[in-house]
Amino acid sequence: MEFEQIIRDIKNKAFKPIYLLTGDEEYFIDKISDAIENSALNDSEKEFNQTVLYGIETDLLTIESEAKRFPMMSEFNVVIVKEAQSLKKLDGLSNYAKNPSTSTILVINYKHGKPDGRSGFVKEVKKSGVFFESKKLYENQVGPWIDSYLKRKGYTIEPKATFLLVDFLGTDLSKISNELGKLIINLAQGTVISPSIIEENIGISKDFNVFELNKALGDKNVLKANRIINYMGKNEKAHPIQMVLPSVYRYFSQLLLYQTVRNCSSREVAAKLGVNPFFANDYISAGRNYNTKKVARSIAALRKADNLSKGIGSTGMSNHDILQELVFEILHA
Repeated sequence: MEFEQIIRDIKNKAFKPIYLLTGDEEYFIDKISDAIENSALNDSEKEFNQTVLYGIETDLLTIESEAKRFPMMSEFNVVIVKEAQSLKKLDGLSNYAKNPSTSTILVINYKHGKPDGRSGFVKEVKKSGVFFESKKLYENQVGPWIDSYLKRKGYTIEPKATFLLVDFLGTDLSKISNELGKLIINLAQGTVISPSIIEENIGISKDFNVFELNKALGDKNVLKANRIINYMGKNEKAHPIQMVLPSVYRYFSQLLLYQTVRNCSSREVAAKLGVNPFFANDYISAGRNYNTKKVARSIAALRKADNLSKGIGSTGMSNHDILQELVFEILHA
């Protein structure tokens, strides 16, 4: 089942007897588990009818025993097993899964991996309950997720502001949602979130970041590119080279792909490159400054900088020196 459908069913109190929530992305697992915890029982019912167990501290017999317990003055008995990946074998719950209690909601949070899909327990859960695999989003999926998340809350966000968030926070949805939650507390519904708002509330510079560095390189703006590199050199903790290089590499990889679609419309360019249409003109503009050979030389310079940052062929250069040399080589490719 899809995440949105599971959440809708839970809100409508259409519960399943067993939820096996697995995968590497904690955010979706926690959201489903929290939704059940908040929807199945009211506060007074939770005292006698909700049990939270931890895989590292419990065993399968205890879980089954709690799941078979009848609710007290409540429609449901809720059993939530956290860190279930610490349990040795979930297959011991196969018999329970074949005939689960209709008055119990058993939630098993199995993070950072998934149990053997061939096991009897998993097969039975798929028949009578919900088996949900929570996969991490690819970086190009995080931006649309942020847009959708804020839209549901009554906000919109400018494409550049989305890029800043993804570049600064990465793909950890729990971390991103936490920052967004703190951000919108101070904003009226309907607000369009701009780079300036991001800078004021989260502390990400709207002028000195990888997005602006890429744009400066694409425009061959020597002064701006070097100003950004100098800023990053003075704020290396916020802009580690290990974060900067992949972003610049990705930009030039997309610019290389652009060479194959340079005669297309901006909308087609955005679709081929997998970027927001807002950014298509940036690639079209950069494509005038970089032909295929220049892009290839820039990518070679990036690979060299990556090796230097890892100490391969290094002559004692600082990370700032490596970035300065990289920018020089790209601008003179």
